[in-house]
Amino acid sequence: MAYRALWKGELSVDELSCGVALYAATSSADRVSFHIINRKTGNRVSRRMVDSETGREVERDEIVKGYETSNGKTVILEAEEITSLVPKSDKALDVQGFLGFDDIDPVFFERPYFLVASDEESAEAFELIRRGMEKKKVGALARTVLFRRLRNLFIRPTADGMIATTLQYDYEVRSADEALKSIPDVRISREMLDLARHIIGTKQGAFDPAEFEDRYDDALAELVKAKIEGRKPKKLPRRAASNVTDLMDALRQSAGEGGKSKGRKKTAASDSGSRRKAG
Repeated sequence: MAYRALWKGELSVDELSCGVALYAATSSADRVSFHIINRKTGNRVSRRMVDSETGREVERDEIVKGYETSNGKTVILEAEEITSLVPKSDKALDVQGFLGFDDIDPVFFERPYFLVASDEESAEAFELIRRGMEKKKVGALARTVLFRRLRNLFIRPTADGMIATTLQYDYEVRSADEALKSIPDVRISREMLDLARHIIGTKQGAFDPAEFEDRYDDALAELVKAKIEGRKPKKLPRRAASNVTDLMDALRQSAGEGGKSKGRKKTAASDSGSRRKAG
């Protein structure tokens, strides 16, 4: 399948502008996926809309959206009414300002896209904007209509292009207070802290996404492959559980292991090209 741009428009920084295109930076297409099947017939099952009270099937042209109020009543919203609220797209990616790379809490990041110049005529202006942000170590906060919604994006320069990440709105991000309030105030000894720092130091390295395994997806792929071949699925290795219960002992053992492994060449835990897929 051709790698097509999801959106094309114009990136504008004051009077400087250039044509740009957004491409999906992530995909779930390679994950194992299933159909819903009737066990008795082996046929695929289709979903149908039914009335929750009468149990009767509802025709597509009779289905509308509704909002339930606090007193239990339902407000009906017609498709035309909702469509009229969709913001008009002018295909403009307007830069609102510039921020440092760490000025936005990562919890606001939603979905990344590759941002590139859409044509040769725009390449020079695009590269000028990219290099300018790279030199200043800043990203651009921009806004545009994307997928029928007004969205904010944080645009960061990369080696060859830029990454535009959509941002969550403030009301979509929960406060951390509720999650963190139950954490007790604890005292950490200097020896424990020194050991922790040592462990972290020996394991510090560069990010390599090839080292991360999707064990669940691998197990599903092996299960399906085994079913096709008429054999029992192989048991994939699992991480052994630690039997160390004392925190100081755990730190000392980890520090010892870390010291032994220091200097050992790090190898990828999995090769994405050698994953066993069903079929």
